[in-house]
This record gives sequence, structure tokens and C-alpha cells, in this order.
Amino acid sequence: MAILYDQRKVIDVAEELGKIEKPEAGSFKGNRKLYLVPLLFAGPDAPEEYAQKLTLYWSQVAEQLKKLEATVCKVNRVYHEAIVQSGEEGLKVLEKLNPDSFRITDEKCRQDAMLEALDDKDLSDELMDWERFMMAGFVSQKVAAIVSEHYTESSKRRYEHMAKVIGETLEDGDACILFIREGHSVQFPSGIDVFSVSPPALDDIYRWVRDRAAADHGKK
Repeated sequence: MAILYDQRKVIDVAEELGKIEKPEAGSFKGNRKLYLVPLLFAGPDAPEEYAQKLTLYWSQVAEQLKKLEATVCKVNRVYHEAIVQSGEEGLKVLEKLNPDSFRITDEKCRQDAMLEALDDKDLSDELMDWERFMMAGFVSQKVAAIVSEHYTESSKRRYEHMAKVIGETLEDGDACILFIREGHSVQFPSGIDVFSVSPPALDDIYRWVRDRAAADHGKK
């Protein structure tokens, strides 16, 4: 089970579902908008309580996105971590990868938005392999340092690719949704206003995860 959220809020979007605060016009950097959505998952073995909280989270995300479209700009494009194909092929992969973010993406595509290929398969596969090495653990500190260096470099190139895709495909006057995990290092191109989507259910999920971890630790 992964709890994933980007804490770098460029523009806060309402603590309450019904209150999305639009920044003053002077605070806008350009005429391209990016709605940043924390990407959360639930595996098949996730506790029912967590699954219920996640269902509420995605429902609130959908509502906040609708409010952003009504007050800021309609979504023209969708970017999603781990998706390496555009259009219908990408949607098929996304449906299996994360049904929750798929439902939102599919709705926007039915409203004339476009799902763009964000990830690069070779870079993504390379990073995944380095992650496997790191999770396996090391006896030699020298080997650990080498793997860590390669992992960092691979991650950097992957995020640079994502930033390039967004910069080259998000056109003037467009607004997009970006679904991506916590801790990402994508440096958004200049001239893009970033709105961080953070519904009330997200804090509830964080509290639940902290409490669960504390309880598990207490049993040891």
C-alpha cells in the first residue's frame, strides 16, 4: 500500500471541498495551468477501512477538479505517471494500473481532453531495476553507493523527460491534470501555474496511516 503526495504546494486549493480559492490575477505566471493530483493506490490486500477512505479521496478529487475547471480553466490534457502511450492505448493501460485515476481521466477524455504519454518506457524500466537492487539490500557499502548513484541519475533523467513532455505538449491557453506520486522531482516549465489538489480526505488518510504504523510498531 503506498500513500503518495506532493507536498510542494504552489497554489493551495481549498481546505474545504466547497471553497477553492482562486489566486489574484497578478499571481499568475502564464496562461498554462496544471492541476497537480497526488497519486494514491490501494492493492488488493488493502484493509477495508483504508479502501473506504481512498474511495472518498478520489470522489473529492473529482469534485475539486470540477470546481477548478469552473473557476480557472477547462482541462485539455491529462498526464499520468507510468503511462507511456497516448490516447486509447494509454487509457487501456491506465484502467488496469489505477481504476480510480482512470475514471477521472476517462471522463475528461470524453469531454475532449487528451491523455498524453508522460513516461518513457526505457527510463521507467531502468529506474525500476535500480529500485529492485536497492530493496534487496547490500553487504558492501561500495556497491550500495554505486547503485544509489545510478538510481539517482536514472530518476533525474526520468523526471527531466516528464518536464520536457509537459513543456512541449501543453499549449498556450491549455489546462492539464498531472497524476504523480509523492516525492517527485519534476521541475515544471516556466509559464505554468500549478494548482495543488488537496481534498479533506487526504489528511484523514495520512492520520490513518500514521496511527496504523504506530500501532504496528507497538506490537513489536
